[in-house]
Amino acid sequence: MGDISASFKDAFFSRRVSAVSARWLAATLLLVVAAWVAGLALLLSVANRVHVDVPYLLAIKLPLLKNNPGLIFAGESRTAYGIDPALAAQLLGERTGYAVNIAYDAGEPLAVLGAARAQPDAFARSHVVLSVAPFIFNEGVRSAGVFPQDVTARLGVGEQLWTYLPLRVGTLIRYIREAFKARLAERQGIAIVTPPSAGLGLSVIHDTQREGDWFARLEDHPHFANWDLNGPKARYEIGALCDLAKLTGKLTVLLPPWAARYDRATDAAWHNKEDQIASLVIEAGARCGFGVLNVPTVPGLTSANFADEMHVNATGIPIYTRYIVEQLKR
Repeated sequence: MGDISASFKDAFFSRRVSAVSARWLAATLLLVVAAWVAGLALLLSVANRVHVDVPYLLAIKLPLLKNNPGLIFAGESRTAYGIDPALAAQLLGERTGYAVNIAYDAGEPLAVLGAARAQPDAFARSHVVLSVAPFIFNEGVRSAGVFPQDVTARLGVGEQLWTYLPLRVGTLIRYIREAFKARLAERQGIAIVTPPSAGLGLSVIHDTQREGDWFARLEDHPHFANWDLNGPKARYEIGALCDLAKLTGKLTVLLPPWAARYDRATDAAWHNKEDQIASLVIEAGARCGFGVLNVPTVPGLTSANFADEMHVNATGIPIYTRYIVEQLKR
């Protein structure tokens, strides 16, 4: 009987120890998480203070403005990899350097507005053609690689944490890193002292995506995920376009095409979302005084001229550039 009683006491004591250990472990984890979030909040607060609207990737292309251009191609990667400014100037009968390409990966209107405020003379005398992509306006896209950095900077720390945690912490980490990188670029005068980009800013994609890597339907593309045009992205970026229209000689917002293999007529969801973006931008243009060039397709631009679903390859650049210039002449 004594053995049974002792065994019961040992089991009871063991359970109490386990319960206490579990509570201590839970409390420790809670404190660690709270400390981590507090540390992240502190870093975000500092990043918000040091942030400048002109990111490093744009700053290194701004020396091209020393060419005194009359035509500035700006915006996101479809322009960065798709429009040849030297060919554009030639087609317009202008000197080399008359057109430059300052577009960069995941470029956003707020950043171009920041550049216009930093170098007002260059933009005031130029026609700026600025391309936009769905991720710039769609609140549902929160991935680190394409989330507009300048929009993040306009959110308070609490809203930043609420928006991105716990699944999108990488977006916040990238924002912090890029904020310090942009501030350092400003302090070093990168936009002034860096040698002008080769090719007047054009980058070229020579490879074409393998057949099995293409999206079956564009409605499944991540840029259209969790569709929502009613958040801070659309509000701030449309506001930037309106402000930029006042600082440029002329502003045209470009809605570029997707790969020719995709058919809007058979992909209603994609078609509808693209139309919503076009309507959003066209309405703002009518209200704020900028033009809109909506280019769903380009004659002569085939599937073979695209490197992937969004970007033309080397063979597509002259076809795409010629078409855009023809539209700008009208």
